Amino acid sequence: MADQLYLSLWFPNFRFASLPEKLISVLQQFGKVSGNYRISVSSAIPLGWNESPVFQRIFVLDDRSEPSEESLAQNAVAEATEALHEDSAYEFEVKWQLWQPVVAGEGLDATWKLEVATVKITGFGPEFDDSTFEQNGHIRVDFGLDTPFVQEENDLDEDGRKRLQQNIEKLLAFVLSVEKHCGISSRLLWTESGEPLAEKLIARLQRVN
Repeated sequence: MADQLYLSLWFPNFRFASLPEKLISVLQQFGKVSGNYRISVSSAIPLGWNESPVFQRIFVLDDRSEPSEESLAQNAVAEATEALHEDSAYEFEVKWQLWQPVVAGEGLDATWKLEVATVKITGFGPEFDDSTFEQNGHIRVDFGLDTPFVQEENDLDEDGRKRLQQNIEKLLAFVLSVEKHCGISSRLLWTESGEPLAEKLIARLQRVN
């Protein structure tokens, strides 16, 4: 059964004023792994998830201006966190491509195509949503459903096994890149149901090998 997949990050001796620079660092690692440094949407959300954003910007690709890769995250984070409040969360939507099976019709084999998937990277103020940052992390990465990394409902042929492994490798490459370059003290890759993801991935890989 599909499950929501998250990565929670904590930083040593964390000061809330340093949240923007931490967000920039994580966003830049995502860009390195995905090959896409652009931000799709940035939002500042007050108090809790039921509230409407007090700031939101949807970024449109404009060929007339080509900012450097390094400045994309810096500019987006600076704009969204200009008014940094401890009771707010700051969310950035980014995109990467993952292999997904596409079935042309009943009885036909699936063909695998790279499809765009949305990832949300959120930094939490210590008073946002009743201080849930203690469970979610100072920064949380929401990968969406774990389907691209487990494909539990699909029987995989040789090509499918290869594509599944490539998706998992991309996920782990991002996690390891953050661990190496972002100065975190701890991290947790977890699912909404609480089922241990590492065991789930290992079990799935064992079934397809």
